[in-house]
Amino acid sequence: MIEAQRLDRVFTALADAGRRGMVERLSMGPATVKQLAEPQGMRLPSALKHLKVLEDGGIVASRKVGRTRTYTIEPAALSEIDDWVRQRQTAMNEAFDRLVQAMKDFPGEEGE
Repeated sequence: MIEAQRLDRVFTALADAGRRGMVERLSMGPATVKQLAEPQGMRLPSALKHLKVLEDGGIVASRKVGRTRTYTIEPAALSEIDDWVRQRQTAMNEAFDRLVQAMKDFPGEEGE
């Protein structure tokens, strides 16, 4: 159940286009709140709220040095999503393989 809750937080955090944009920016390296807010057209208080959602989802981590808060991406959260998607793909591929085999095993009409 905890794993499902963690995935829910990650997917909720990524449900917003602005937050996904911040994650895309962070995939290039650490960034300050200002560097993350400007491309999204956000004011700093709004950006901080979005970053809090990303941090609660385990997608980003922050570090404060002096008055500057810097964010970095947490690759483990994205790996969890990748694992979840890969499991779904494997299950779908296995189902299609069974369907193909069933179709091969099904007797066809004569003359075909």
